[in-house]
Amino acid sequence: MSAPAQTRASAFVDEQRLAGRLDAMARIGATEKGGVNRQALSADDAQAQRELVRWGEALGLKPSVDAIGNLFLRLEGTDADAAPVMSGSHLDSQPTGGKFDGVYGVLAAFEAVEAIIASGVRPRASIDIVAWMNEEGSRFAPGMMGSAVFAGARELDQVRAVTDQAGVSVAAALADVRESLHDVPERALGLRPAAFVEAHIEQGPMLEKEGLTIGVVTGIQGKRTFKVRVDGEAAHAGTSTRAERKDALLAAIAMVQALADAMHDAEDIVKFTVGRFDVKPSAPSVVASSVDFSIDLRHPDSDTLTRLGDRIAPICEAHAGVCTVQVTELSTAMSLDFPERMRAVIREAAARLDLPHRDILSTAGHDARYLRAVCPSGMIFVPSHLGLTHCEAEFTASADLAAGTRVLADVLAELAS
Repeated sequence: MSAPAQTRASAFVDEQRLAGRLDAMARIGATEKGGVNRQALSADDAQAQRELVRWGEALGLKPSVDAIGNLFLRLEGTDADAAPVMSGSHLDSQPTGGKFDGVYGVLAAFEAVEAIIASGVRPRASIDIVAWMNEEGSRFAPGMMGSAVFAGARELDQVRAVTDQAGVSVAAALADVRESLHDVPERALGLRPAAFVEAHIEQGPMLEKEGLTIGVVTGIQGKRTFKVRVDGEAAHAGTSTRAERKDALLAAIAMVQALADAMHDAEDIVKFTVGRFDVKPSAPSVVASSVDFSIDLRHPDSDTLTRLGDRIAPICEAHAGVCTVQVTELSTAMSLDFPERMRAVIREAAARLDLPHRDILSTAGHDARYLRAVCPSGMIFVPSHLGLTHCEAEFTASADLAAGTRVLADVLAELAS
């Protein structure tokens, strides 16, 4: 039996309180143009985690952190043996990220839990608010490291050995963040939840275009990521002839153009991105000796994703010329659907609140991808203005953020009961 409207958790969601916490988090790592640079396991990321712990302790929530750096805040339920319901997202950002990507999901979960407490109904199962470590993958690649290790999709030691461009390892950065959270107890890695729900901005224009408030996410399109290393030979720009040169930059450019041509589709469904391109020695009068570049390939059809991804290495090799090339696949995640039961719970909560909604596919990746493998999982989208995201102009109206949080609060209360 559902609770009366006046006692449902959604009635206790405070739009201004949520907006205030989002503004406070946005000041940590703030950029001059109004965005956020709070990359994973940085000092700013550690400060954001410390602030979240402080807010949680004021509510009586119990903090903990696991071996890969995922941070949890727990509202204890009445049944200590029941598996917890979990909700959250991530606090890290892109170098020129926005104020809402990821952090909204964490603070929506926080506000939903505060609303559940205010409703006076203590849940049977505990509710864990979670901030997953390194969802973005901007400093340490690939992304979604914390949720992947939590779900058993990646090995802890393998991830701890990954280094950033400055040579700092995940293990070393984790140690620095852990020191700032030295008073937070450690929990066992990978404790299985009963369910997981992630609230997020849409990162696309569909909800806004259609005048809708809530997206009931049906699934996530597939993604494969690669790193490509092209090795040539440094030479003097003025004295080396074209015939003598092993120009890694020209070879890399040929590869990228050939890949772009191969990935082109008339329907504009394939998403092919080279987002990082590092040239060495990066000197004006020296022929490039090496180039490292990234590839992000996405498609909602897993067979198509497999076929296109398998073409990447042969195309690179065919355009290497006198240089050598090494293609390494960093991550593979096929398209997935969220369980209909979870989608129905979200859909029904939105309908009870009279919020216009629709089913929607996520074309961006999220931590819920990995949680889907270990427990029933779902996602709630709210509109993104013009679909802008991963940029400082990212914006979602406060009323929409609160509406998504009201849906989340009722969903968590129901799942935890």
